[in-house]
Amino acid sequence: MMSLPFYQKLHQHYDRSYRNKDLHTTMSQYQQEKKRSAIYTHGSTAYSSRSSAAHRQKSEAFSQVSAASYQQQASQASESALSSAVSRKTASAYDYGYSHGLTDSSLMLEDYSSKLSPQTKRAKKSLLSGEKKENLPSDYMVPIFSGRQVHVSGITDTEEERIKEAAAYIARRSLLAREEGVTAAKQPTVSQESRSMLRQEEGFEKSRKVAIREKAEHLSLKKTLEETEACHKKLNEDNLLHAPEFVIEPRSHTVWEKGHVKLHCSVAGWPEPRLTWYKNQVPINVHANPGKYIIESRYGIHTLEINACDFEDTAQYRASAMNAKGELSAYASVVVKRYKGELDETFFRAGASTLPPIFAVTPYGYASKFEIHFDDKFDVSFGREGETMSLGCRVVITPEIKHFQPEIQWYRNGAPVSPSKWVQTHWSGDRATLTFSHLNKEDEGLYKIRVRMGDYYEQHSAYVFVRDADAEIEGAPASPLDVVPLDANKDYITISWKQPAVDGGSPILGYFIDKCEVGTDSWSQCNDTPVKFARFPVTGLIEGRSYIFRVRAVNKTGIGLPSRVSEPVAALDPAEKARLKSRPSAPWTGQIIVTEEEPTEGIVPGPPTDLSVIEATQSYVVLSWKPPRQRGHEGILYFVEKCDAGTENWQQVNTELPVKSPRFALFDLAEGKSYRFRVRCSNSAGVGEPSEATEVTTVEDKLDIPKPPSTIIPCRNTDTSVVVTWEESKDAKELVGYYIESSIVGSGKWEPCNNNPVKGMRFTCHGLTTGQSYIFRVKAVNAAGVSEYSQDSEAIEVKAAIAAPSPPYDITCLESFRDSMVLGWKQPDKTGGAEITGYYVNYREVIDGVPGRWREANIKAVSDEAYKISNLKENMVYQFQVAAMNIAGLGAPSAVSASFKCEEWTIAVPGPPHSLKYSEVRKTSLVLQWKPPIHSGRTPVTGYFVDVKEASAKEDQWRGLNEAALKNIYLKVQGLKEGVSYVFRARAVNQAGVGKPSDLAGPVVAETRPGTKEVVVNVDDDGVISLNFECDQMAPNSEFVWSKDYVPTEESPRLEVESKGNKTKMTFKDLGMEDLGIYSCDVTDTDGIASSYLIDEEELKRLLALSQEHKFPTVPVKSELAVEILEKGQVRFWMQAEKLSGNAKVNYIFNDKEIFEGPKYKMHIDQSTGIIEMFMEKLQYEDEGTYTFQIQDGRATGHSTLVLIGDVYKKLQKEAELQRQEWIRKQGPHFTEYLSWEVTGECNVLLKCKVANIKKETLIVWYKDEREISVDEKHDFKDGICTLLITEFSKKDAGIYEVILKDDRGKDKSRLKLVDEAFEELMTEVCKTIALSATDLKVQSTAEGIRLYSFVTYYVHDLKVNWSHNGAAIKYTDRVKSGVTTKQIWLQINEPTPNDKGKYVMELFDGKTGHQKTLDLSGEVYKEAFDEFQRLKQAAIAEKNRARIVGGLPDVVTVQEGKVLNLTCTVWGNPTPEVSWLRNEKLLSSDEHCNLRFEAGKTAYFTISGVRTSDSGKYGLVVKNSYGSEISDFTVSVFIPEEEPAKGDKKAK
Repeated sequence: MMSLPFYQKLHQHYDRSYRNKDLHTTMSQYQQEKKRSAIYTHGSTAYSSRSSAAHRQKSEAFSQVSAASYQQQASQASESALSSAVSRKTASAYDYGYSHGLTDSSLMLEDYSSKLSPQTKRAKKSLLSGEKKENLPSDYMVPIFSGRQVHVSGITDTEEERIKEAAAYIARRSLLAREEGVTAAKQPTVSQESRSMLRQEEGFEKSRKVAIREKAEHLSLKKTLEETEACHKKLNEDNLLHAPEFVIEPRSHTVWEKGHVKLHCSVAGWPEPRLTWYKNQVPINVHANPGKYIIESRYGIHTLEINACDFEDTAQYRASAMNAKGELSAYASVVVKRYKGELDETFFRAGASTLPPIFAVTPYGYASKFEIHFDDKFDVSFGREGETMSLGCRVVITPEIKHFQPEIQWYRNGAPVSPSKWVQTHWSGDRATLTFSHLNKEDEGLYKIRVRMGDYYEQHSAYVFVRDADAEIEGAPASPLDVVPLDANKDYITISWKQPAVDGGSPILGYFIDKCEVGTDSWSQCNDTPVKFARFPVTGLIEGRSYIFRVRAVNKTGIGLPSRVSEPVAALDPAEKARLKSRPSAPWTGQIIVTEEEPTEGIVPGPPTDLSVIEATQSYVVLSWKPPRQRGHEGILYFVEKCDAGTENWQQVNTELPVKSPRFALFDLAEGKSYRFRVRCSNSAGVGEPSEATEVTTVEDKLDIPKPPSTIIPCRNTDTSVVVTWEESKDAKELVGYYIESSIVGSGKWEPCNNNPVKGMRFTCHGLTTGQSYIFRVKAVNAAGVSEYSQDSEAIEVKAAIAAPSPPYDITCLESFRDSMVLGWKQPDKTGGAEITGYYVNYREVIDGVPGRWREANIKAVSDEAYKISNLKENMVYQFQVAAMNIAGLGAPSAVSASFKCEEWTIAVPGPPHSLKYSEVRKTSLVLQWKPPIHSGRTPVTGYFVDVKEASAKEDQWRGLNEAALKNIYLKVQGLKEGVSYVFRARAVNQAGVGKPSDLAGPVVAETRPGTKEVVVNVDDDGVISLNFECDQMAPNSEFVWSKDYVPTEESPRLEVESKGNKTKMTFKDLGMEDLGIYSCDVTDTDGIASSYLIDEEELKRLLALSQEHKFPTVPVKSELAVEILEKGQVRFWMQAEKLSGNAKVNYIFNDKEIFEGPKYKMHIDQSTGIIEMFMEKLQYEDEGTYTFQIQDGRATGHSTLVLIGDVYKKLQKEAELQRQEWIRKQGPHFTEYLSWEVTGECNVLLKCKVANIKKETLIVWYKDEREISVDEKHDFKDGICTLLITEFSKKDAGIYEVILKDDRGKDKSRLKLVDEAFEELMTEVCKTIALSATDLKVQSTAEGIRLYSFVTYYVHDLKVNWSHNGAAIKYTDRVKSGVTTKQIWLQINEPTPNDKGKYVMELFDGKTGHQKTLDLSGEVYKEAFDEFQRLKQAAIAEKNRARIVGGLPDVVTVQEGKVLNLTCTVWGNPTPEVSWLRNEKLLSSDEHCNLRFEAGKTAYFTISGVRTSDSGKYGLVVKNSYGSEISDFTVSVFIPEEEPAKGDKKAK
């Protein structure tokens, strides 16, 4: 049996006889306490069982450490020293582990492996051998080993090593358990005599060596705990921890004033959440109002009690639960009511008198109904993987209740969206936003926002499309999506995913699955060959560790981008994971529960039951079974066996690693081959019988690829979308969804319409081009693969579908008479894609609040948004409904209007204007229009006032836009704030005064919508002036309507309108003063698309001048006449016109005389570019003067003139001559770039120049200070660059450098001065480069002290080095020195002290700039360096003073028998070493035959008198002092005189 460390041999947690009295008393107290509190007992028992399990694991793990030496030491340990030292050390070891956060919720491999121990709990002994059991001291305290301190030996970084480590651990555990069973069986036979002998051995004192070794064992234990802590940090606890969850939420209450109310809630979560109560988002402070609030938390129930409720307690209350995994809130409202007659009028806000007489008290205040309106809504959105996106809308709620916030919830495809690292929600008070920080294809879907206020809610939805990111390899497939762990247990985790919509142009061959352990960033591939099935069981995992996964698709082109990573999942059985999540915690109380069970013999497990194949593909087979009923109390392991169908040749599959879970995935099976399977169980008692074999299973995909869908039908939807429907795939199993693709007719290019499979047989394809014809196709997806494409659909043109209009709204009474009423309403929001042709009005009588039947008010449709209903009864109350109609039919009727009384209005002021509408909405302006009131009052209307306010502002914040009454029925509103929502109203005025305001127009957000275009004025070549407008967002039945001053210009004799497609043009026949005004163009059947153009007097003049210019054109000149010198000294005169036709002609004039082409002048015209040129070979004296080019191109004319006289001409002539000479120079070898310098990255100086026109015979010679420089290598003129490299540049290299090029065609030279300022500039750059090459400061400990150093490429004295410590320059002394050794710049600190700690800065000054390297020599850096210095210092002292043999002893000595052997050896050491001699590795003593002497502490003498043959052998001299020892061996060979000595042996003298 393997020997154990002494502290493991003394542990017997399952035998009551070895517990001392203190421990027994503690257990009794704990058991009594357990009866009082069921909750606490439950936690403590769980904690105790974990501690016992952890102790067993720890004993097994430590059995591998120093086995032989520990057994020997344990037998020599004394009773008193052993009990006190072990108790003290182990207790401190426990405290260390607990204080470092080694919690019992950490997922450790050994923690869960212990549950599968091969021996039952009752039969299991400690690792104490039977022979040592009686060695326990009577007062020995059992050390406490918590379940938090689990030993993990040899944590490795590679997957293969981890698997081997787990297998080895299980094998060791099984071996120890079997040995313990044998020991337990033999123990009763131990005689009383053996026990007495063992007690006598306890009295021996421990030697000094034993004490040192025991201390080393405790240090090893501490190191083990530190390694355990490090392992815990790598593990993921996310699958054990969970966010707060309300089991019982607080309930809203309505209570009478001066009463009291209690709010209750219950919260679950781990760690235990902390709960806080809020009132109107403000934390409740119980100390601010003593007795007002009482907050309690008992037995998991949290209570908020409010005493003496008054009206101010009417509020929204929030319970906020928070722990390390997140925060969750639950809301409840409290409404305090007063008795009748005591209603507090101050509670009503301003304007509350407008509420109806009967209203309800809701948790959100006094209101009969909440109206929720969405403004600035998000629309269909398109994004790409990896991008960010934000969806949002403005929420307007009326009436506004102060301090109450609506409930905002986002949904994706009907499922609530929770905030995560991928998506975040935000509510700013009036705007709800959903932000994607990193778009993934999983984010594609239909998004809906729902805003709830009390019992009322409103919602809005739109689709979000996510396109694939650009592939790293062109033609590679897109990334898979929805990677989800389906099944997790100890042995494998099954991963599923969805296939991508885009295969890159070639079929997908399969998928690679990657895994990464949580807490690391190392990804490893799980499968060697691609798998086609979209599910895969990943094996080779470490039990208890958490992993994330990703999937990559591969085709013949390459591997695509990886998918989004999955959520973390732990390699645990579901039951184990559920147990850990539900396990309550118990704080450490210093008490231990030790379970008492009678030891029993192990039970061989029976066969597993219900074995079946739950999944089979061509890559793997998954088996599932139930554990056996006969299994004992210990864990069991499983062995899986297979055999070919038709045979009984069973083979074990998992030979290296037993299975721990009742499920297993088998790989490496032959595809298409048939097998049967069975399972055996095993524990410490043995291997059980096999289960019943499964039916014959063939290794192939059981799930077929679905058939393609059929009957693809596209339907019109909007002007950018089409609805596609289809019939589902026949006989499809486990269908994931469908992918839809679209193609423009005739293009042959298909694009995906969705990147996330959709379920159902209907999908709206967005993002299409209006007016284009498309065809569509669909394919089905399941785990087996992707189906073939369906047949292509019929082609369909993308344009909006026509539907009936939506209901009109805001029905108001504009005017009332004795027997008639005038109604007004607003046009429907949605016209259905066609122009509204009219309205139908219904009315009904309301008698005593009871409405009658509906009657038709008009038989013929009404075209206006106002209608007078006659033949009504005076003083009767009526209600009304209005329905709109277009060519698609009659829309739904409006909501029932308010009740209006038919009676004569006697007011003198005019009625309200009606039919307010806005257009031309831009970011700072819009145009507001209205119609005159039906009732003008006693006198005619004389004007209008317009008011505006922000949509969220209160009623008292209306402001007028005009001080004087407007005569027009329109107004352009300026000065709006971009992004702000506004509402408008208009009031009419007459001599009696200002009438009632109109209905509101809006709300409307001041913004310029994307794609907005403006009216553009144009003047054609004939001078005709026109206004042009283009619209890309037209509906099929949209029309352009032109207006002047917002009055339609139908059949105007001064204008002509022409419209075609999405473009329209209004032409002025004769623009004049009578045409001044605002011209606007509206597009019908759109959301207010319009634009206008103002023609005032100034614009009129500009347009008329432009028209005149077009009637009588000139040739536009792009560049005026200019002159330039060409390469050979030629002179070029040139100009460029904007445009020239093929008939253009040019006359060349010099000093008022026309010149023509000849020997002196060369002319050229390029009509395509408009360039006109004239060339002269050389400028003569007589060529000074004025040059003019005259152009004639049809009706257009033009000219340009250049004057060349005086100094201007002389300068031009000189420049031409210089250019000629330069051209001559370039006929031979020459420099295109003259000599210059640069400093290389290696801090060398490189002189370089660029040459041209070089041939083989061309020579290049370098000079410095007129002395030729010998160059080792011949220049090859590669890339036309010549270089001279100067290494380690310094002052000696200063001078004037010159390089000469020459051959038979000529020569050229270039000079560079590197002296004075030029040299200083170069040297500064060299120093700068050297300084930049400096490495970071590093620390090196030496025997003398600590050295800070940095390496540079090389060092020059011009580079100044300055060291500072904590901001102050260092003063160099014998203790602190600075220097440079070759390429190392260093600072040596001899004999460092704590004062030397701090921040060190090395500054390298290049002459202009300082370059710094810093190092913080403090904390662990200083400690490690100082410790290393001390170690090196002691090592140097030890090396210097240790005992050693200087010399004098040979390797072999040959001596004749009977002679005297004398050997002398010199030794050294401080202190003087001890000298001893050995013979054949045994100590040799001095006697008469062998005399051993050591004199003067330096010389050792070895003398043998009368050498005998028995003296032959191996001898050794051992010298030893406190710093070390050394041994020198030599061999003595004695021969008889007749024998010849061995060749090469040395004879003794």
